[in-house]
Amino acid sequence: MTAAETGTSYVPGPAEPLPHQLLSALAQHRMATTSQLHALLRPGAARQTVSAPLNKLRRTGLVDYTVLPQSNRTRAWYLTGEGARLTRDLPALRGRPPYPISSATAASLKTPHTLTAVRTHLAFAADARRLGHEHGPWDWTPEVAHPIGEGERLVADAVMHYTAVDGEHRRKLRAFVEVDRTTMSSERLAVKLIDYARLFHYEAQPVGRRKPPPTGPAWLRWYPVFPRVIFVLTGASRTRLNHRMNDLQAMVTHHPLVAALAHEVPLGAAILEDLEHHTPSGSVWTPLTGGQPHPWTAL
Repeated sequence: MTAAETGTSYVPGPAEPLPHQLLSALAQHRMATTSQLHALLRPGAARQTVSAPLNKLRRTGLVDYTVLPQSNRTRAWYLTGEGARLTRDLPALRGRPPYPISSATAASLKTPHTLTAVRTHLAFAADARRLGHEHGPWDWTPEVAHPIGEGERLVADAVMHYTAVDGEHRRKLRAFVEVDRTTMSSERLAVKLIDYARLFHYEAQPVGRRKPPPTGPAWLRWYPVFPRVIFVLTGASRTRLNHRMNDLQAMVTHHPLVAALAHEVPLGAAILEDLEHHTPSGSVWTPLTGGQPHPWTAL
């Protein structure tokens, strides 16, 4: 099998009806534009292939849209309450709670961050198709929460599953993805590294005297290896984004818990526009432990 054939196999095919795939994709990603759904589900097909079933789903009350400001009437689609109910038991979404959006106003509040996260996913998905790697629409799970102790939770913007294929060799990779639009202070962004360090070391305490003691960190319940942590930055000048990367590196240097995490887990940051222009597999990722840029798989 060639790389092109392997990549093509991870574009959803006609076995599952496209309307079902559209509903699943909106349930998975919360919201996406017509162009994003087209790139995710039917790259290379005519745009009408996706827009026509979307409009039909809207007429049946399963999806709706909000119009993005200053965008030439670009539509951002989302599930209605009925659409969310219908997708609750889809195999691709098993265990994922539905998040219906109640109105176009509510949708508009979620739009900027959600669509930026979808942009990030699309960069990885397009790169995987080009390289013949395995990473499809359902290999990106937004808003994944994990306990970190003291009743607190870490909510990752996304967890990514990705299999790099090199002939017969398959390398399974996972990443926690943080998407930063420069809407919070640089210090608050860097503090997220402390939360990931807490997750890395956190061991759930048994409840009751007869419960067995913990057998290791709580994250082993979900991952065989702790996922790498990658930050994708956008929404400001390159100078300002580079300063934010420097602050992330400073947190690794100066915080002992984060330094311990960095000793065991790859940590990196990149600018979203670089991922889109040079691909995520390019040497565009700055290691948070210092050094020259690398591909994300080589951090």
